[in-house]
Amino acid sequence: MKILIVEDDFASRKFMMDYMSKHGECDGTADGEEAVEAYIMAVEDDDPYDLICLDIMMPAMDGYQVLKAIREMENENGVAPADQVKIIMMTALSEEKNVMKAFEMGCSVYCNKPVDVERLESAMEKLGLL
Repeated sequence: MKILIVEDDFASRKFMMDYMSKHGECDGTADGEEAVEAYIMAVEDDDPYDLICLDIMMPAMDGYQVLKAIREMENENGVAPADQVKIIMMTALSEEKNVMKAFEMGCSVYCNKPVDVERLESAMEKLGLL
């Protein structure tokens, strides 16, 4: 499995990359603009990501903007919903409006921080990634 970790906090990014590396090849980016660039490069190399773990609160381009950009690119390229990259939104924003917004925009799973690895594993299983 190919995984992209998008997290502006270095310690959180390192933790996620170390943890997720047992499930596959991990790349990490520190902001949303880098995430979109990494996504585009992976698609152009015909080696797309299977999973993106995406923080919401980031500089330059927040997680909602990244999610929107990726889903728009998938739609423009005719990617069927079943074949779209799985995106797990990871954030401390747990208010219902934030959760609803993320799902309306096309996230696969919404995961509160601090990350509960058992719940993360369960979510990945439900997404068919494990």
